[in-house]
Amino acid sequence: MTKVKLILLIVLPLWLTLASQTSYGRHAAILVEADSGRIIYEADASHSWYPASLTKVMTLYVAFTALDQKRIHLHDTVITSPHAARQPNSKLGLRTGEALTVQEAILAIITRSANDAAVALAEHMAGNEENFATRMTATAHALGMYDSHFMNATGLPHQWQVTTPRDMALLAWRVQRDFPNFYGYFSTHSFYFRGTELRGINKFTANYPGAEGMKTGFTCGSGYNLMSSAYQNNKRLIGVVLGGSTSAERYQLMTRMMDDGFADNFNPSQEKHITAIPAKMTSPAPYLLDCGNGAPNRKVTYSSHPATVKSHKLVSKSKKSSKTKTKLRLSNSKKSKLKPIKHNKTHYRHS
Repeated sequence: MTKVKLILLIVLPLWLTLASQTSYGRHAAILVEADSGRIIYEADASHSWYPASLTKVMTLYVAFTALDQKRIHLHDTVITSPHAARQPNSKLGLRTGEALTVQEAILAIITRSANDAAVALAEHMAGNEENFATRMTATAHALGMYDSHFMNATGLPHQWQVTTPRDMALLAWRVQRDFPNFYGYFSTHSFYFRGTELRGINKFTANYPGAEGMKTGFTCGSGYNLMSSAYQNNKRLIGVVLGGSTSAERYQLMTRMMDDGFADNFNPSQEKHITAIPAKMTSPAPYLLDCGNGAPNRKVTYSSHPATVKSHKLVSKSKKSSKTKTKLRLSNSKKSKLKPIKHNKTHYRHS
């Protein structure tokens, strides 16, 4: 009997660890009522995860802070460094020394998830990407995102760059509350850069009724991520899905979660605010898909994966930068109540 107990003491912790990692192998999610900040649904929302390009929402939060404090301006010129030009896809195809404006960088990040634009903007604000990543992490912790750590401005794979669904939802909530005058950028469906129309890649923003935008993300480690906001029937919801096995799945998961949220199908067992500090979960971030340098040694293939990983590189035709003429009306009042964003195609043209 003593031997049996001893075996159980040895095996049980190992089994619990494996079970924990297995349970988070699919996806994690959270849904928040934006006006109240109340969490109305969550699934493993405090579990560590790789953020992928959802990282860029933090990059933009730092940029919006600098804009709000007048430390940078929308039409400031950003020069592409060799480091920024070397970033992998998705990218604009900026060359070393090529210029773009702060606003062009913001729009490229939102619509095309452009890594080169994100790094160029980060370097413009902090001198180099490493300094900017330190600023990102400090800002995140100041917001209450205590389980997030950033190592770059793009979300490209790094083992120490992690977050949680709850932290990402808190970030989206703070973007809406802190920067109503810049929040409208997330609804952008396309913009014109160097005479070429660049269309957005976020299908949820384009197709879901009342969607106001936010951000997609993908790496082999994270799986397919999605941060979204939508407004229906005088209610605004913020949703985060991390770890979809395919691009289509993340949109399906978000659509179902949003539909149930607007239909009041969730019955929260207790009132929980997005700013409440969650219980710490110690399990490491799971590695979702069998691709990339960190892929586990398993003979599993995802037939839909290769078809969804496409190059978004768009080579610029000119090195000249120009000021942006926008049709989006941005509020001048930081304290103004956030109004519904009309679900239409917002275009930004460059002269």
